[in-house]
Amino acid sequence: MSNVDNSGNSSAADGAARPSETRDTTVGSPSRRTGRVLVTGATSGIGKAVVGRFLAGGWRVLATGRNATALDALRSACPDRVDTYEADLSTTEGVGALLRRVVPAHDRLDTLVNAAGVIANDTVAGFTPEAFHRMIALNVTAPALLTQGLLPLLEAATGCVVNVSSVTGTRAFPGLFSYCVSKAALDQATRCAALELAPRKIRVNAVNPGVVVTELHRRGGMSDDAYAAFLEKAKTTHPLGRPGDADEVAEAVWFLGTPAASWITGVTLAVDGGRAETCLR
Repeated sequence: MSNVDNSGNSSAADGAARPSETRDTTVGSPSRRTGRVLVTGATSGIGKAVVGRFLAGGWRVLATGRNATALDALRSACPDRVDTYEADLSTTEGVGALLRRVVPAHDRLDTLVNAAGVIANDTVAGFTPEAFHRMIALNVTAPALLTQGLLPLLEAATGCVVNVSSVTGTRAFPGLFSYCVSKAALDQATRCAALELAPRKIRVNAVNPGVVVTELHRRGGMSDDAYAAFLEKAKTTHPLGRPGDADEVAEAVWFLGTPAASWITGVTLAVDGGRAETCLR
């Protein structure tokens, strides 16, 4: 984004400094260009792309996930700037265990990216309480608990949170009852947290991707043939004519998670090829 000169809005005589004159390069200031980010779901899909984008930007990455082998590969690729934490965030115990390792080891956290998530097909007539609770636990409860537990580190850095939500958070889709509910809850949690944490100078935003080519749907139970058909259909359901790429979402996360977005909070940003504008189609 280009810088905007607002000098025409006030005269030098009023004595008010322009925004560019009040910013410094201390930790947490809007002009700082490097920092420390914690990424959940860091070993695959959007989370892995986010790790790559922040590393490319010169940041230090705290990567979390359940796949120890994949975490080792991340650390080996960039050992001087990647710390890894194996964690199962689908339980409150797993979240607590991660916090007990991270918080004492760091004096600040510039950005938290809640990218871990799970999807499954179900309906209001057919969902089970157990499956519903598992969906909520990882997609909603874990981001909320991590935001809560990391507040001291975020506040020390004048940091921010970026939640990875979904187009299903803003639009209804049949056959995805629990997933839609969980992402809508995450969007509302984003807005509520943004208001509550603004006095502490912590920003909270979310990205809402459409169909992105990752392993998410197949891990949710979709067969290879069904997934291929799903991606083909995405060419017609997304106005830009194709599904998205994880790197495209990572760019949006990078923007919201860095000082470039220092005056943005409470936003749920569609990164969906126009999908949210066409439901149902």
